[in-house]
Amino acid sequence: MTLRILTVDDSRTILAMLHHTLSNAGFEVLQAEDGKQGLDVLMSHDVDVVITDINMPVMDGIEFIKNVRASGQYQSLPILILTTETSQDKRDQGKAAGGTGWIVKPFDPEKLISVINRVVH
Repeated sequence: MTLRILTVDDSRTILAMLHHTLSNAGFEVLQAEDGKQGLDVLMSHDVDVVITDINMPVMDGIEFIKNVRASGQYQSLPILILTTETSQDKRDQGKAAGGTGWIVKPFDPEKLISVINRVVH
């Protein structure tokens, strides 16, 4: 079964890099440019993993994660935070919101795929 991954980031460059990396690894990739759009995509598709940025317009990654976790059906959905943020405060906020893991940009494609495989198995 092919895993479906939702990537949420306001950077078109990062979205393109994620799409390339993940599709080449055999994953199906859905994309959104902010948290609100991410919620819309999530509500209309079955998703196995979410990768989200923190700093985005309209709805940031922390609010996005809180909204995802507020829905009972997504309590166990792995949510990886992919961001340039390195502060412990932001990490704590991400974890408190319900983030599963934290990856700092720029990402290493092999490590990202390894983390995805760990959180889904």
